[in-house]
This record gives sequence, C-alpha cells and structure tokens, in this order.
Amino acid sequence: MKIPKPTNEDKERFRSLVPDAPEVEVKPMFGNLGAFVNGNMFMGLFGSDVGVRLPEEQRQRVVADGGTAFGPAERPMKDYVSLPAGWTDRRTRTWTRKAHDHVAAMPPKKPKR
Repeated sequence: MKIPKPTNEDKERFRSLVPDAPEVEVKPMFGNLGAFVNGNMFMGLFGSDVGVRLPEEQRQRVVADGGTAFGPAERPMKDYVSLPAGWTDRRTRTWTRKAHDHVAAMPPKKPKR
C-alpha cells in the first residue's frame, strides 16, 4: 500500500482549513496530517486530499457533489470522505466545521496504555 506524500503547499492549505478552536490539535500521521478534537480525528490530509469524518447522511451529500472515499484505495477510512478538490476554501471550511462539530460531540478517546 503506497501512501502519498503531501507537498508543503498541501500542508499549509490543510492547516488553513482547520477550524480555529482551542481544543483542536494538528499532528503528523504517516507523513500526512490529522486534525483532532478530544483525541478523535475529524479531518485528515492524504497526499493532496482533505478528508473529513461525517455522519452518513452528510457523507452522502458530499459524495453526491463529487466527494470520494478517503485514504488508500485498498483500505479507505470508514466514516470519512474526501472533499472535492474543486471546492472553494470557504465551502471546504463549512464542511471541516461540520466534521469538527460531529466529532466534538463524541466521547473523548481514551489514551492507550
């Protein structure tokens, strides 16, 4: 399984799309980036693709508008969808905020021992 590497521009764009909230943490993940709230990832970067974790109905809306599976083709990430690359940053931020709000409502992830 090949994991694409994002460019510096991809990483900068990703960081600019992350909701500005004190509880959000951006961390490196397998050469890419992930944005977390309460220890749960709500947004990720896979190469140049920005993916978000959304409830099923919202994921289907994104797919209907050109979104695709997020992650490696052999093993896409469950509950995540890649946002269409052609979307404006403003529209993308609307969906990254929805992902943040969805995941922030989940119980905090317990740290591994």
